[in-house]
Amino acid sequence: MELRKVPARKDGRVIVHFDYDCFYAAVFEAKTPSLKSLPFAVQQKQIIVTCNYEARRRGLHKLQLIRDARRICPDVIIELGEDISRFRDASKELYNFIKDYSWSGQVERLGFDEVWMDVTDMVEYNIGIINRNNLEHSFFQMVKDDPTIGFEFDATAIAGHACPKDFAQGPGPGNAEDELSLQLRLGSHVALYMRHQLEQQKGYTSTVGIATNKVLAKLVGNMNKPKGQTVLMPSNYAEGLESSVMSFMDAHEIGKVPGIGFKLAQRLREFILQRETKYDWTDAGTKEPVTVAQVRQHPDVNYEMLEKLLAGPGSAHGIGYKIWSLLHGVDDSEVSQARAVPRQISIEDSYVRLDTLPELLKELNALARSLINRMRIDLLSNDEDFEESKDESDNDTVKPRTSLVGMKWLAHPRTLRLTTRPRQPLQPDGSRPRTMKRISHSCPLPNFVFLLSESVEILAEKLVRDSLVTMFRKLHPEKSWWNLSLVNLAVTNMAETASDSKSAIGRDIGNMFKRQENVLKDFRVVEEETETTITPEPSSGEDVTAENAVELVAIEADEDEDGWVDEDGMDAATDYCHICDSAIPSFAMVAHQRFHEPAVS
Repeated sequence: MELRKVPARKDGRVIVHFDYDCFYAAVFEAKTPSLKSLPFAVQQKQIIVTCNYEARRRGLHKLQLIRDARRICPDVIIELGEDISRFRDASKELYNFIKDYSWSGQVERLGFDEVWMDVTDMVEYNIGIINRNNLEHSFFQMVKDDPTIGFEFDATAIAGHACPKDFAQGPGPGNAEDELSLQLRLGSHVALYMRHQLEQQKGYTSTVGIATNKVLAKLVGNMNKPKGQTVLMPSNYAEGLESSVMSFMDAHEIGKVPGIGFKLAQRLREFILQRETKYDWTDAGTKEPVTVAQVRQHPDVNYEMLEKLLAGPGSAHGIGYKIWSLLHGVDDSEVSQARAVPRQISIEDSYVRLDTLPELLKELNALARSLINRMRIDLLSNDEDFEESKDESDNDTVKPRTSLVGMKWLAHPRTLRLTTRPRQPLQPDGSRPRTMKRISHSCPLPNFVFLLSESVEILAEKLVRDSLVTMFRKLHPEKSWWNLSLVNLAVTNMAETASDSKSAIGRDIGNMFKRQENVLKDFRVVEEETETTITPEPSSGEDVTAENAVELVAIEADEDEDGWVDEDGMDAATDYCHICDSAIPSFAMVAHQRFHEPAVS
């Protein structure tokens, strides 16, 4: 049947997926190495959010109550992990470390502790220079322009584990499957090299998966945790990759497949079981697993049927075909290019009970302060102008210095999003149904948050007063009897400013002028012992420093990669003149600055 046809697979890519082992615990262990041999756990609220392998060996696990953890393992060492800035900074450091090895720049971060890297270009280049007659003594060149930087390896063997386990290593008869096998073998060796460098230089161990696309690389990496790596190989040269992918995918529970979220998995399970399913809320998992094989092999399931079952408000176009492809291990999405700025910045907290306005305002102020602080850390240039200062009331919180003179915004988020998760009302029997449902409201981000001359505290209070309270009322129009278990603040719809980044929307003219001395040094005109240097007129925008409102930049209102569009379809950005404090539209600020030039000079 045509609707049940297996989607076409694009082979030839080699994708590596890094998953840092026990990342949140490892951040503490990197600072205090003695913790590695002791049972150690990280606490948020009254639960364990993660623990190291020694603690797991003694019976501890994620989402365990602190009192239960201490009862099971009395000598467990527990550290507070509610300040996530240390985890975010460690994640950024490790991401940059891995990115430095990339030739193509295709390095994509997933959360704090996972990274995809496309090494296809590195593998293909090295396949072109290795000696096919002496694969056992090969050299992998890590830098294209320097043949001395790299490592020796055996190209006939796989580094790490193979899936399927009975895969016969060594070169085959030289057909297309054998060429793919060679690519994956080289991919396994470069992954092993980077894993070892990560551990030796940064002290973090990782689990790695290698495959021909992102979904398969992420899934196959789960097979040999911790500190292991697995490559998904063709099952044999006759059947090729298709056979091994199908047998590999079929054993997975439907909710474990990347790209099939909680709600989609719930609908698929209910269709297969023909009833509602029960869930284990301690780990947000299901008590009634449904495998990929059960869905894929169901006689009524095809991509047209999945479109009808899964499509709905907010769903992506062609969701049925996308899920049908994922069920077959087909994922044509590219590893994204490394970005100079994050796609969004998000701050959230969870609560046992949040149901009064004074408590809500207090929490919104705290979240807004954290959000603006994070914006200044992640979106301002000159990272050296930030330092880690230890505050006794907040362990190792990263705080900006008071002086931000000369700093420039790398990006302007255009959208502010408020998300809440309401707690369900009590049922007649006194129980409360559990829910993962969140509701959100978005609006244009006010430009005053970019003011570097104001303190974070003042900007946070103004953001709550002018924007967040109104947004909250739209989510919860009732004046009382709401009760929240989670609140999230985020800025998204990033518009990069002028810089040297490939993803920026323009060229950094200021930097061009700074380089003019070297560029024009050979074009000086000397006449009658008087040196005249060719000097352009100063840009009107050069007088605007980081102490002023915002960096002047024109931003188009096209939909960005995250799919966020300003509600009015246009970006009504307003800047503030640093001389007269007038509110001026962004596009008119340059002309307005020229009006003040005599006063400035």
